[in-house]
Amino acid sequence: MAGRRILLINPNSLEATTAMMVAIAKSAATDGFDIMGATATRAPQMVVSAEALDTAAPEVEEIARAHQHACDGVIVAAFGDPGLAGIKAHMALPAAGIGEAAMLEAAGSGRRFGVATTTPLLGAKIDALPEALGLRSCYTGTRFAAGDPQKLMLDPVRLRAALAGAVEACIVQDGAEAVIIGGGPLGEAARELQPMFAVPVIAPIPSAVARIIRLITSRAAG
Repeated sequence: MAGRRILLINPNSLEATTAMMVAIAKSAATDGFDIMGATATRAPQMVVSAEALDTAAPEVEEIARAHQHACDGVIVAAFGDPGLAGIKAHMALPAAGIGEAAMLEAAGSGRRFGVATTTPLLGAKIDALPEALGLRSCYTGTRFAAGDPQKLMLDPVRLRAALAGAVEACIVQDGAEAVIIGGGPLGEAARELQPMFAVPVIAPIPSAVARIIRLITSRAAG
């Protein structure tokens, strides 16, 4: 299994975010798997709208195509999974999105799950994911952190507190039995929030790493 390479594609254009997500992915990867990062160049530094998410998809597919012979699998590291469907349809390469992977993990054993995130303009895109995955009956909805998404990203303490409020709303008001922190750039905050709650708080990057490793391993075995 030595030398297996996973490409993590950041659909946001901020290199620092890519580095942060790659570090989290590396810490979640098992022996024999290496993570490399690639960053979009045509997208905004942080994708916060449905239009930006749709616009990111073609570039994500281009990046995957350019690297397809240099990696064994791809992670799309934005919560709306832009470009994931195209990669699956047109490339013979295992692929996982952080939204898809986190929701499949959160809904394990029929568990009811919610999403806590910072981007209200992506609400409809997030709501569409459980529908597409056949998980609508488990999904309790999304709660949004109070504050401007980009300003929150500049203040980790405020970001963590705002997301904690959204997680609590998912649990107390919506009855969620697990809560996903919905966003790749929120990866560090997700890790910090996990010990703060009695229910599982799902960090989507480790979820995607576990999923892509399973996909690569099963493909190799087959």
